[in-house]
Amino acid sequence: MEITMIIGLLGGLGLFLFGMQIMAEGLQKAAGERLRSILELFTSRPITAVFTGAVATMLLQSSSTTTVMVVGFVNSGLMTLSQAVGTIMGANIGTTITAQVVSFDIYALALPLIALGSGLNFFGKRKKMRRYVGTGMLGFGLLLLGLSTMSSAVYPLRSYEPFLNALIYLGERPFLGILAGMLFTVLVQSSSATTGLVIAFSLQGVISLSAGLVLIVGANLGTCVTALLAALGASVTAKRAALSHVLFNAFGVLLFLVFRAPFTRLVALTGTSITRQIANAHTFFNVINTLILFPFIEPFVRLVTALVPGQDLVIERRPKYLDRRVVRSPAALLGASKETIRMAEIAIEMVEDAVDSFISGDLDLIPPIEQREEVVNDLEKAITAYLAEASQEPMNHNQARQLTNLMHIVNDVERLGDHAINIADLAVERSDHDLTMSEEAAEDLLVMCRTVVRICQEAISALKYNNVRQAIRLTEEDDLVDEMEKRYRINHIQRLNEGRCHPESGVLFLDVVSNLERVGDHANNIAQAVAGTAFPQDY
Repeated sequence: MEITMIIGLLGGLGLFLFGMQIMAEGLQKAAGERLRSILELFTSRPITAVFTGAVATMLLQSSSTTTVMVVGFVNSGLMTLSQAVGTIMGANIGTTITAQVVSFDIYALALPLIALGSGLNFFGKRKKMRRYVGTGMLGFGLLLLGLSTMSSAVYPLRSYEPFLNALIYLGERPFLGILAGMLFTVLVQSSSATTGLVIAFSLQGVISLSAGLVLIVGANLGTCVTALLAALGASVTAKRAALSHVLFNAFGVLLFLVFRAPFTRLVALTGTSITRQIANAHTFFNVINTLILFPFIEPFVRLVTALVPGQDLVIERRPKYLDRRVVRSPAALLGASKETIRMAEIAIEMVEDAVDSFISGDLDLIPPIEQREEVVNDLEKAITAYLAEASQEPMNHNQARQLTNLMHIVNDVERLGDHAINIADLAVERSDHDLTMSEEAAEDLLVMCRTVVRICQEAISALKYNNVRQAIRLTEEDDLVDEMEKRYRINHIQRLNEGRCHPESGVLFLDVVSNLERVGDHANNIAQAVAGTAFPQDY
């Protein structure tokens, strides 16, 4: 009987986790690829950040996923620490929705949902939305089936004295209960799974309210581990975001320990069954914690900043210098120029990080590069639209030429970001195939990258200060990068012939060199625009 029960419990837990994953995938796709953008854009104010975090977590069905995304945004400078803290508060509330839903007696819907969801997923292949909704329904059905399976599996425990005594022991010793809930959540990487397991016990009357409360409170602390892992090796601000998640949940745990008795009495009034009480307790714990800490969000941010000292990195996704009030005046060109310079600085950093990732094999640099690419693309569209509107007004010859040159420069800067993404993809391919590279090849790439980045930076500096002389000098360095590409290609082919480099890594090396040469071409285009000369063919 014990083996059958263990198999049923583990199998049910597997179905629950698998169903939750499938449901999350379906909901995410049904919500559209703009979910990440919504999470970034609708967190400008703390109160909207809380609501956005809650809604995103309801769609993602995982507070860990939301907090990891937040850490990634903060790491790449797309979100401030205040925005991150508000979003994390909301994520903790959003993750309680799953417990609320499954606490109702709706397990008879499991098989119909699986049947309907499978049908939509199979027969709706040509209709993406129908297929995604079907996937979500299939996942929810599997989740309910898994919970029902766990509940049935633990039925014999109702009369198993050692297990009942262990739960009573945990209920009377909250520190041990919280530790058990935390460790199980760390193991399965899902606080919803821990809460689901507790609800499965409660459905059979196996677990008491006091024991269930300490386990779900521990689960809230255990879910912080994912964000902490995501912040390893990340920026200072990302580490602060992860620490804020820990401190926020730890404060809630401390609050629970101090007011455990009145909190338990309050929760007992919210439902007639242990199952409803536990689900409500999970929600109350996070809502009350948020209500208490939300008014002190700024002091809380200052505390976290003091605990993790260092320099903040923040990149505003939206334009900073495109003032709509002056779009129909010559001052529009100044704002567009400043926004283009900011965009170029982001793109140049992308190139540096992409080459660094390729050489070092550090794939943690890739997500920030991809997020910066979204910023660069958005800025390119915004600046182009702004200049197009400005061009509708009468201008003198010099202003019209400057506007046209800025249009070209914005396009070239956007292409810098594209080549950085190409190099980042090559870094991933090199890592996936575990390809080695000689020290000579790495040194060649480093030298060429430094040269190309220097030219890009000087071209942007010439734009910033309208230094025509510097721009003309840079156009004369176009041959320098071309000669480096030819020389490094010859050197690498020689290394391949001598067996000092792996053939597959050799192909990737040549692709990186080619992308860097193209980056140099676009830097030359920018210099030519500043110098006011004609543009060569686009690359």
